[in-house]
Order: sequence, then structure tokens, then C-alpha cells
Amino acid sequence: MKSALKISVIIPTLNEAANIQGIIEFILNHGNNSIADLIVVDGGSKDATVKLAIQSGARVLISPMQSRASQMNLGARHAAGDILYFVHADVKLLPTFVEDIRQSVSGMNASGCYRYRFDSDKVMLRINGYCTRFDRLMCRGGDQTLFITKQAFENLGGYNEEYIVMEDYEFLIRLRKKIRFQIIPKEVNVSARKYENNSWLRVQVVNLLAFLLFYAKASPATIRKTYYKLLNYR
Repeated sequence: MKSALKISVIIPTLNEAANIQGIIEFILNHGNNSIADLIVVDGGSKDATVKLAIQSGARVLISPMQSRASQMNLGARHAAGDILYFVHADVKLLPTFVEDIRQSVSGMNASGCYRYRFDSDKVMLRINGYCTRFDRLMCRGGDQTLFITKQAFENLGGYNEEYIVMEDYEFLIRLRKKIRFQIIPKEVNVSARKYENNSWLRVQVVNLLAFLLFYAKASPATIRKTYYKLLNYR
């Protein structure tokens, strides 16, 4: 029965002490008995992320590689649920996430995501968020969270660990060729911190450059080096 499907929530982290407790507590509070497990996969945090995650009730795995693709694959291998739900630590989920995901899967969608809005009232960011309702690859991203049945994830071979950046897009391209995908018409709330540390235009230009390199089949290492060189992370 679809309504009985259990969800494994997988959160890849790196220095997310400011956010990890809140997201774990929210998931446990609103997941009821539908959460098979909540797995935090840490990529070598230097802050208190791991300690706080354990204290908050998550199972913590330490990834030998600092890469979201590797971290998410590790979490998936240890997950007990029928559905995998990949969530970033700084995303604010909806209280209805269990119902939403189950309803989508019961509608024969083996995977999907949400739209999103930023935690900012800036006009350009509101426009960015509005665009996530459109079914285009450039309008997607890990911040929107991703759910997929474990069977479908395994059939696809998981994330390609060669992609130390742009892993979500590479995965979605393969996924959409074989699996039904739904954009749930609700919005999760994502952090605008990248835009707060850089101008809106700078982020858009760098994102476009990353996509051009991706489609030109540049190496993931080259894309990552370019991306982090041009953007300020604090």
C-alpha cells in the first residue's frame, strides 16, 4: 500500500552547525511514524555539525569524500526506507512533506521535487523563485529537495561520483529519461546566503558559466574550480 511507504531523509552536510538542529527537529516532529530513518552524512565539518546532529536524534555517517554525490550515495546505501528524500540543511520544509511525497508516489511519480522561494523579499530573488515552477533543467537544483523511490535510485546507479559539482543536474538528466518526475506545486524556503555574499548578477553569471561548462563536457574539477573561484563563500 502506497500510504504505508516509509521515507528515509538524507542530509549531506559540511559546516552546518547553524542549521542542522532546526531541520532535524522539524523532520522528526512532522514525520510522525513515516520516517524510516534520518541520516546526516557529513563531509568533514570543522564546526559542531556532527555533535549537534547526533544530539538532535539523527544517525550520522562520516563520508571519506567531501562531495555531495558521494555523501548522498553513502546515505542511500544505509537507508532503510522505501523512498529516499534528499534535503539540504539550510532548507525550510513544509509540514506536509510526508503527505505530499506519498501522494506524488501514489500518483505513479517515482521521483520529484518542490518549487522554492528564497528567505528574502528582494525582487530578483522572488523572480528566481517563481521560475522554479517551470519544467526546465536550469530551474532545478538540490535546494528544492529531491524524492525518489529507493528502487528507482538503485536502478539508476545513484549519483555519479565523478561530479563533485553539478551532481544534481547530471542525475536529473538520466532520471528524466526513464522515470516520471513531478514538480510539487508548493514551495520550500531556501537560504539566500549565496546572494547575500555576492551580488544577484554575479551569482547568475557564474551559474550560467557553470551550465555552459557542464554542457561543453568540461571536467567536474574544472567546473568546481571556476565556480568557487568566482563566488565568495563565508
